Amino acid sequence: QVQLVESGGGLVQAGGSLRLSCTATGDFFNVNDWGWYRQTPGAERELVAGITKDDSTKYTDSVKGRFTISRENAKKTLYLQMNSLKPEDTGVYFCNRDVPYSGWLYPWGQGTQVTVSS
Repeated sequence: QVQLVESGGGLVQAGGSLRLSCTATGDFFNVNDWGWYRQTPGAERELVAGITKDDSTKYTDSVKGRFTISRENAKKTLYLQMNSLKPEDTGVYFCNRDVPYSGWLYPWGQGTQVTVSS
């Protein structure tokens, strides 16, 4: 059973930066496409950044040019560098596989809270 542990969130002023980390257990980290998801109250969890096993990346429009997703297979760790943060970036951030069907997702971790003050 894969376990996901996110960390690195916090309270930051608008314009600041944070670096999120996600460590996964299990043996298949390097063969998976991974993503960072954000959940805000009353909204569905959305994919904000993704990275393939070949290191191709994608971003939702609202974070393009500000967020950078990366991975370190040897450490089974996924990162999200968040720069020029805005209040609308506030939410709980989770990592998981980037897959087309929700049934293929691993069990969610606890997430890490990011709060951006104006």
